[in-house]
Amino acid sequence: MGLWQAVMVFLLSAAVLVWAGSSLAGYADQIAERMRMSRLFVGTLMLAFATSLPELVTDITAARAGAPDLAAGDLFGSSMANMAILAIIDLLYRGRVWPSVELGHARVAAVAIGLTSIAALNILTRSEVGIGWVGFAPILIAVLYVVSIAWFRRMPLLARPGVETARIPIQKPTGWSEEASRHSLGGLWLRFGLAVFLIFVSAPVVTLSVKAIADSTGIAQTFLGAALLAITTSIPELVASIASLRIGAYDMAVGNLFGSNVANMSVLLFADIAYTEGPILAAVSPTQAVSAVGAILLMAIAVAAIVGESEKTRFRQLEPDAFVLLIAYAATLGAIAFYG
Repeated sequence: MGLWQAVMVFLLSAAVLVWAGSSLAGYADQIAERMRMSRLFVGTLMLAFATSLPELVTDITAARAGAPDLAAGDLFGSSMANMAILAIIDLLYRGRVWPSVELGHARVAAVAIGLTSIAALNILTRSEVGIGWVGFAPILIAVLYVVSIAWFRRMPLLARPGVETARIPIQKPTGWSEEASRHSLGGLWLRFGLAVFLIFVSAPVVTLSVKAIADSTGIAQTFLGAALLAITTSIPELVASIASLRIGAYDMAVGNLFGSNVANMSVLLFADIAYTEGPILAAVSPTQAVSAVGAILLMAIAVAAIVGESEKTRFRQLEPDAFVLLIAYAATLGAIAFYG
């Protein structure tokens, strides 16, 4: 496949992937609404899982194709992109999102930072300890992911004092939420399954086209994974988060982003199983440590911004939190490109 053919295949398959991922998020939201589940838990678990399916299929495909840097770069880059999305949605709503959500998101972010740190340490130490060809770190991360999900399910709410006054007026559901609300619960599960099928079909094509672009241009897979592939697989999170905000589900929007970062790290186990040449984190470029540390840095900045927020003031939109997050994201991508 030539360069231009690879670019066209990427654009077409990416469009299908984005549409399927966004639809998946809408059906997950409506299923949760019918089953009366909490917004924070739904955003952290169900919606995060739904919007992380593109990463799962993409990274398994990359690993099986012998491109471990594309797989790892996509996961770390997606975690970075999710924090950039968090900054974007706060800017879109003029700084009214972060002061309006529960403080419990900090606990989810702490788990995401911890799991990402384990992966970063494995990359830096180049450890090949594991079971068979699967590394020990991805197994540990997957076990901690399951434990953390049980913790998220039981953890009490941590509402911010006076948060009710900061709420954005709820708008009429639009887009995927309005369309999904017309169906029965059984119909929602059926459409959810169809969206999953489209993701399983389009995500491998996206991955292989990006690999072809890397081979044709000579651009490092580390950078393409952290930038092009990660941004593409993170677009469903962007669409789902904005749509959640438009219907007043702020905790779902923010929980989706932090929860996706937790889910991203659990995907490492599946990628490692698919990569049969040895532990995947021992096979990636040392530059991936820059991506991992960048994801940790961005999550730390986001947590500090959310926890430190107070009631909205007339000058709230001038505060630099979201801009700092976006600048840090751009700087980290620059570092990955330079060292890669």
